[in-house]
Amino acid sequence: MKDMVYTHAALSESMRLYPPVPSDSKEAANDDVLPEGTAVRKGEKVTYHPYAMGRLEALWGKDWAEFRPERWLKADVATGKWEFVGRDPYTYPVFQAGPRMCLGKDMAFLQMKRVVTGVMRLFRVVPAMEGGVEPVYVSDLTSKMKGGFPVKIEERTNNCV
Repeated sequence: MKDMVYTHAALSESMRLYPPVPSDSKEAANDDVLPEGTAVRKGEKVTYHPYAMGRLEALWGKDWAEFRPERWLKADVATGKWEFVGRDPYTYPVFQAGPRMCLGKDMAFLQMKRVVTGVMRLFRVVPAMEGGVEPVYVSDLTSKMKGGFPVKIEERTNNCV
């Protein structure tokens, strides 16, 4: 599972564009000052938007709208193998950051990789939308698609990806 660097990058890129929790709020326990100088008083809420942050050209470059797992990878000069390059959690807050960083982040990636491996080895998952119809993203407490995302499951004949 640890060698699945491209899968890890593809999962990270998917969550950059469509984070499971598109926005989140925190309440200040005490008076504080944000890094850029904004004062926050005890009891005030601060909301941040991973969905919007994943679309910021300033953070992700001019190609921010493209699904490009390669943005998370670099080639090791000695071996030529890909290495995963994570982003700082304040730029990529899908698993939160600082003292609220998700303790289950590594387990979540492990589980996602196991599902990908288990499903993709035996089946092809093919979008079943009508031609030209794009799914409609719905931002709620958690991300979803209006009406779900219909797929067709096809059994692989050679049992390999």
